[in-house]
Amino acid sequence: MARRKGIMSSRLKEEIAKELGFYDVVEREGWGGIKSRDAGNMVKRAIEMAQEGLAQQANQNNSNK
Repeated sequence: MARRKGIMSSRLKEEIAKELGFYDVVEREGWGGIKSRDAGNMVKRAIEMAQEGLAQQANQNNSNK
């Protein structure tokens, strides 16, 4: 099965890894060295961030009407 190119930018992934406290592993071992749980938590946090951004946009659109 072919791998898809990542949707998250490298900068965003690094930011989230730092926030969640496992960026040191990424620096030592690369992205392949992180635990499955950490990868899942990273995806979960990225989704939360996207939802927060959409909610802010909706609030701004509603206040501009």
